[in-house]
Amino acid sequence: MALPSKKRPRSEKRKRAFTHALKKVRVIFCPKCKKAALPYHACAFCGVYAGREILKLKLKKDSKAKKNKKEENK
Repeated sequence: MALPSKKRPRSEKRKRAFTHALKKVRVIFCPKCKKAALPYHACAFCGVYAGREILKLKLKKDSKAKKNKKEENK
């Protein structure tokens, strides 16, 4: 098995390990619902991307309202 010819300096080791650090997540705010979303992705809350509705998502508020109506009817 091959061995390194010299010991790697501490500064070189730190420079190499620097790239393994965690990066900050970039976030944009959806122009329609003002919730945080990843850039270049459709909004997870309202489904809008580039000003167009790409995903048809049911809102959590709507599903709760439906449940309340079902309970009232019983």
